[in-house]
Amino acid sequence: MKHYEVVAAIIINSDKILCVQRNTSKYNYISHKFEFPGGKVEQGETKTQALSREIAEELNLEIEIKREFLSVFHTYPDFEITMHSFLCKADPSGLTLKEHIDSKWVSKEHLSELDWAAADLPIVEKLINEVNYE
Repeated sequence: MKHYEVVAAIIINSDKILCVQRNTSKYNYISHKFEFPGGKVEQGETKTQALSREIAEELNLEIEIKREFLSVFHTYPDFEITMHSFLCKADPSGLTLKEHIDSKWVSKEHLSELDWAAADLPIVEKLINEVNYE
């Protein structure tokens, strides 16, 4: 089974967390699901380099990476991923969706109301239960 090393940004601005909605995918189980933005780590990149590059490409944002938050291993029907999430800050004024169909800034109390991709759920749960993640 194919395995991908991926990174995800938990972008926090004024106590709200950026949640982005995936476009239609060839895999229906992740189509239109919400996720934390990010993507694959390319050969020769560090996780933080990959994260900065992906967020610039996908959202036109420059992020300040604060710290690693949680790594999740998840097996989907067609592939598996190890996803490393990072707490980040960004000025959202330049936010432009280049690959996603929607974005929402959500307080942690409302995170569970979104329809998340399965691999992102442990991160959502930890964010909801952690008192201070700044």
